[in-house]
Amino acid sequence: MSADPECFLNGAFIPLAEARVSVMDRGFLFGDSVYEVIPAYGGRLFRLEQHLRRLEQSLAAIRMATPLGRAAWESALTRLVAPFSGRDEVGVYLQVTRGPAGKRDHAIPEAIRPTVFAMVNPIDPPDPELAERGIAAVTLDDIRWGLCNIKATTLLANVLLRQQAKDRQAMEAILVRDGMVTEGAASNLFAVRAGLLVTPPKGPFLLPGITRDLVLELAAEDGIPHAEAPVTAAELESAEEIWLTSSTNEIMPVTRLDGEPVASGLPGPLWRHMAGRYQAYKAQLRAGA
Repeated sequence: MSADPECFLNGAFIPLAEARVSVMDRGFLFGDSVYEVIPAYGGRLFRLEQHLRRLEQSLAAIRMATPLGRAAWESALTRLVAPFSGRDEVGVYLQVTRGPAGKRDHAIPEAIRPTVFAMVNPIDPPDPELAERGIAAVTLDDIRWGLCNIKATTLLANVLLRQQAKDRQAMEAILVRDGMVTEGAASNLFAVRAGLLVTPPKGPFLLPGITRDLVLELAAEDGIPHAEAPVTAAELESAEEIWLTSSTNEIMPVTRLDGEPVASGLPGPLWRHMAGRYQAYKAQLRAGA
């Protein structure tokens, strides 16, 4: 990373160290904002169309119009990642807040200008050894609100859940609501049951993950039996494989759940196949396909 990287703030490209946002911004005062994290491989943005579509859906859900058209987004974000084309993997953090208001009031102001911010962060590739031995996860009650399909910056519940997992020497928390698995604190979930790859269906209790959807697409291309169907916490205990997916951590195999091994306690054969397919997809993106 450059010592003084550039960021995008309200239509201008400026050094990140010089970026400033008002303390009256509703994103700061209320978490009244949404965001996206978009990886780039070799300077090429990963599934940009899908990320921008989800951003638009999140904005619409919180009663905001999209501040930029897709061509403008692509132009701005491509410029941000261009200096890092020689680095294998970076991520664009993009945030849109409701903007600064004249006073602190819960009600949405009628006339307000949004704050638009984007910056580039390095992404460390998954540790090969960690992928070989898998990760540990714990199940926890889903204490979040009822609109988890909005990619909002109000992530305090997720922070507390992830910390509980860390306190128990686990990498991620798998969340359970009324006996049904929803997702991870910062990931989507897949389970393999009797050879069937299953992920909980989309709805208000989980984020429609971009990597989640890609895994389903790759499974369909390869003829792998798969379904979007409810998963109970009890079913996880007998799962043949458990995976967690996200744009930055890709596809991680869970080999220990609540202190007990998942099946053999090693990453499974279907995960190995899908992890290879995912890396091939990234390689195609780097090559411009």
